[in-house]
Amino acid sequence: MYYCCGITETGVMTHNEDCMMIHRTVRTDGALQLGIEAPFLAAVCDGVSGEQAGEIASRRCLEKLSVVRYSKKINLTRQILDVHHFIATQGKKHGDMRNMQTTLCGIAIDETHGLHTFNVGDSRLYRYRGGILEQLSRDQTLVQMLYDEGSITSEEKKVHTHRNIVLPVIGNLDSVPQPDVTEIAEGMRWGDVILLCSDGLTDYVTPYEIEEALAEANPMPERLQQLVELALSKGGKDNITMIAIVRYPDGIPLPL
Repeated sequence: MYYCCGITETGVMTHNEDCMMIHRTVRTDGALQLGIEAPFLAAVCDGVSGEQAGEIASRRCLEKLSVVRYSKKINLTRQILDVHHFIATQGKKHGDMRNMQTTLCGIAIDETHGLHTFNVGDSRLYRYRGGILEQLSRDQTLVQMLYDEGSITSEEKKVHTHRNIVLPVIGNLDSVPQPDVTEIAEGMRWGDVILLCSDGLTDYVTPYEIEEALAEANPMPERLQQLVELALSKGGKDNITMIAIVRYPDGIPLPL
């Protein structure tokens, strides 16, 4: 059994371009807790600022994914590209939604508890294990590409002029995105926390601060709310969305 807890917060923005999905439930506001048996998908989306209808792109992306009956036979890359083509087609048909785009980051747990991660853009996936937070996703951004080729340092990544430039994402009319789908061979261990989040969190809160919050003994909804409040207190000017997933042994009550 898996315990999933999510929160999406508009923050200082006038509307929420973020969206979250846990299994077949899609939300654009508030908090959510669910206990879920495998198989299932969970994901966050962040509508691309500067493009039209980012909030529509993020919601429709996850609505399309939510109807996928996931199993180990499903080709995740194909499913994600199908969603991309759907969003792009909608963006071509309707002028007020032209070129609407969104990031996508999530996990897929199959019927044998196999774990795959998937990512398009700069939303992130972390694993918290044994008190250590590790980023499992790779940002699809210009500065990450420059860093990978050795053109800039990790410190320069944080202050680079083009640090907000994201490579092609879901719905882009000019280029097809390249979904990064990765199998995590060991799956989830008991006690692991998988954290999915939009950059409204990671642009303002450090990995160390996330570690500190996840190490707390209080209920998971309170830990996520603590991270939201921290991001806002540090000048957060974006929507903030997170999903935490924890695997529990059979017979252990979930904290619902």
